[in-house]
Amino acid sequence: MGRMFVVELDGRSYRCGFCKTHLAVPDDLVSRSFHCRRGKAYLFNNVVNITVGDLEERMMISGMHTVADIFCCCCGQIVGWKYEAACEKSQKYKEGKFVLERGRIVDEIDFSSEVYIDTRPSMSDSEDA
Repeated sequence: MGRMFVVELDGRSYRCGFCKTHLAVPDDLVSRSFHCRRGKAYLFNNVVNITVGDLEERMMISGMHTVADIFCCCCGQIVGWKYEAACEKSQKYKEGKFVLERGRIVDEIDFSSEVYIDTRPSMSDSEDA
């Protein structure tokens, strides 16, 4: 097995909810109105830092699709799936796109607002030790 290279995305990003690895940028977001067994999901044109599982036929709400689960390349957690093929003509727009499950990702805004404030008493430069 070779060395793993992780892509660092510029600006705001969606990240793995388990290890915070970059996965996607808002510019690649196609739709926020997707759903999965565990709740809400987002459709993206492109995602990075993933590994793709085996293809399987899966019956979805919108019909039969050929999909592959996608996993974070750093921690191995499942983060969603990739649409490889759609049986119905009206669903062909999903082919080649990725779904990230909302419960398994975090928006950078979700955790970037966490600020560490040191509340320990300290001395300024003008104080003697």
